[in-house]
Amino acid sequence: MQTQMDVPQHPRDIQHLVSFHGLPVLDFPQADQNRPLPDDVASVAWRMQCGDSSDENESPQEYWDRFTTTVPMGEVRALVFGASWYGADAYGDDIEMLIEARSRLVNLEALFLGDVEFEECELSWIEQCDLTPLLEAYPRLRELGVRGSKDLAFPVIRHEGLRTLRFETGGLPAGVTRNIAASDLPSLEYLELWLGVEEYGCDTTLEDLRPFLDGGRLPSLKHLGLQNSRFQDEIAAAVAQAPVVARLESLRLSMGWLGDEGAEALLNGQPLTHLRFLDLHHHYLGDAMLLRVWDALEPQGVRVDLSKQGADSTEPDDERYTAAAE
Repeated sequence: MQTQMDVPQHPRDIQHLVSFHGLPVLDFPQADQNRPLPDDVASVAWRMQCGDSSDENESPQEYWDRFTTTVPMGEVRALVFGASWYGADAYGDDIEMLIEARSRLVNLEALFLGDVEFEECELSWIEQCDLTPLLEAYPRLRELGVRGSKDLAFPVIRHEGLRTLRFETGGLPAGVTRNIAASDLPSLEYLELWLGVEEYGCDTTLEDLRPFLDGGRLPSLKHLGLQNSRFQDEIAAAVAQAPVVARLESLRLSMGWLGDEGAEALLNGQPLTHLRFLDLHHHYLGDAMLLRVWDALEPQGVRVDLSKQGADSTEPDDERYTAAAE
């Protein structure tokens, strides 16, 4: 359980998860690997990854069947699905398996789809799917993370269980953003959206993000991330006046083109000194502005991440980049 001093921590790069849902990630072994399994099934997040198996005789379905017959399914709390097993619509096939197992996965709290590194697949190539059947099958799911956005669909839904929702993309479709905003998620505390760039599918606009900033649709929200975009300055200016900020504990505006203009808007807007954490890493603030942000917030007890400084605000746009795109 998180204490008052904890701010949820999630990966900042496209790497394999080492922890998920507060649990260490453990690969379920390949058929040719003789590794003991932990006695406490609920103490780890189980990672499904058979794409690199040296046992050519074991199909993905056989790998999953071996997992479901070896590990007590009623004790599994978290699952992580790695590189695509099936090629096209791979995670759709995974969801079908999860739906078939829902009567046994009675304590599943957290799911991550697309735990893939750059060496395995580019972010923009990761094929996702329609998440509607999954969310309908697991009304008690507390955490959902998704990496990749090709063919991604999110329903307009009421889901009382979700506390954490994260999308790591190089291009977030506006349809997904709008449907999240239109959904009824009364328990959601943590929302993180990697918006990406137009070349890789981002047609989300600032107007699509305003429902999150107004604060009315997500009554339990405490942690908000709107990041990895070219329009971080515009997002920062909107955040500076956004009603939701007053009840946030952490705010992430990182990974994008944030420059002096956006930082100035934050400093001149509503107070941010109540935040426990402000994430601005991978930014384009000049040295003088970086020091202004630090001096305004760090002495007030706000932890500020200003790492990965790019060239300053005078750098032309064509020299800037988002942290995650292709």
